[in-house]
Amino acid sequence: MEAVPARARVYVAGVALAALICLAPLPAAGAPWWAVALLAALHTGGERITARRSPGACHPVLLAGAFLLPPPAAALVALPGALLARVDQRPVLLRRIWRAAEPVLAVWAAARVFGLLGGREAVASADFPYALLPAAVAVLVFCAVLVLLDGSVLLVAERVPARRAWRGLFTRSLAPLGVHGLAGLMMAVLWRSRYGPVVSLLVLLPMCVSWWAFAQYHRERAAHQATIRALVQAVEIKDGYTRGHGERVGQASMMIARELGMDDERVEVLRFAGILHDVGKLGVPTRLLRKDGPLTPEERRIIELHPEYGHEMVRGISFLGEARAAVLHHHERMDGSGYPYGLVGDRIPESARVVAVADAFDAMTSTRSYRRARPVEAAVAELERCAGAHFDPRMVEALVRALDRHGWHPVVTADEVPPPRPPAPPGRGTEPQAARRATPAAGPGQPQGTSPGTSPGKSPGRQEAHR
Repeated sequence: MEAVPARARVYVAGVALAALICLAPLPAAGAPWWAVALLAALHTGGERITARRSPGACHPVLLAGAFLLPPPAAALVALPGALLARVDQRPVLLRRIWRAAEPVLAVWAAARVFGLLGGREAVASADFPYALLPAAVAVLVFCAVLVLLDGSVLLVAERVPARRAWRGLFTRSLAPLGVHGLAGLMMAVLWRSRYGPVVSLLVLLPMCVSWWAFAQYHRERAAHQATIRALVQAVEIKDGYTRGHGERVGQASMMIARELGMDDERVEVLRFAGILHDVGKLGVPTRLLRKDGPLTPEERRIIELHPEYGHEMVRGISFLGEARAAVLHHHERMDGSGYPYGLVGDRIPESARVVAVADAFDAMTSTRSYRRARPVEAAVAELERCAGAHFDPRMVEALVRALDRHGWHPVVTADEVPPPRPPAPPGRGTEPQAARRATPAAGPGQPQGTSPGTSPGKSPGRQEAHR
């Protein structure tokens, strides 16, 4: 994001100015500088160690500062760690300013609320139960400020619609921040007790264990994602005519899922489902995928095994969840004419119904060596015509709404040149026979991508899905 819009720069400058105003009364705050320095050093060191693996892991230190110190001093605790944190994306200076201003404002607001509710006096007298309510409100304010700023920058810098900018941010952030707030409160109470600051730092030990476990989870997830990328690349090398198809189906599946109001975690799973839906082609002989001629019934039956092959390949990847069902059932049809099991209606998993629509949409709107892409409007009209028989009408409607709202801008283009084919023997056309067989000219009322003898159960793009 090197070309940051002017409105975003103005917004970041405004947030930074607000942070400076919060820090301005610092000389008159009367806070013990050694306490500010100790907490700031602890937060800075923790951020340097955990920022890349577990961002926000040092929030207990920030919240302990909010419970112990006046608002300007508490806000200062966050500043060194934020300014010294590593920034990998450009523009570095603007991002560094943003990352510093955001926690300063959040900590200042939490400390201000905590003090107004009498929490600081309760902590000073080591009265733990009476400090719980002010601490809970302070954590809610801390979370709300972070969410407000995060959503606002998406709205301003990237023009994300308002209804999506903040969707799910508060609920996802509240639980971990609640735990961090409790740890911060325990630190503050022990700090003010006869045991002193050194003992209060022991509260961070169980937090460190949880950070380590969280980092392990992310390393495992990164390894799974690398595996997914390798599988997709292998499929595209083996079947060059569908290069980029998986990524585009993943993108369309994600658009449908978001339009249906699914949470972000499920949206991500459905994106993986779209990306991996054809991974079973690795189990299909390459000669069938690249055959320059009509498929025999036996060869078609072999190709129709690819959903089952794919399911076998991905069923051990635990975090994929319902994506595994989508890989297995994305060729099922609402009227029962699909494969591999001929499931009908709601018996088809929801994830598979999402991917089926995304798959057909991309099959119709992608340019291949043997035919041009259909316009998005024509593909949508065909999906709507086949809704109810082949596709879940709800998924089709969701895709139509998403396209009306955002358009279709695939991250992987549909015009990538496939790997070269061997020249055709003399007397034959340059267009692959399998392509001509798979995508003849559509007759009246017949979906493009199906042959004249195809049964009504076969959907647009289904022939291409074999290939």
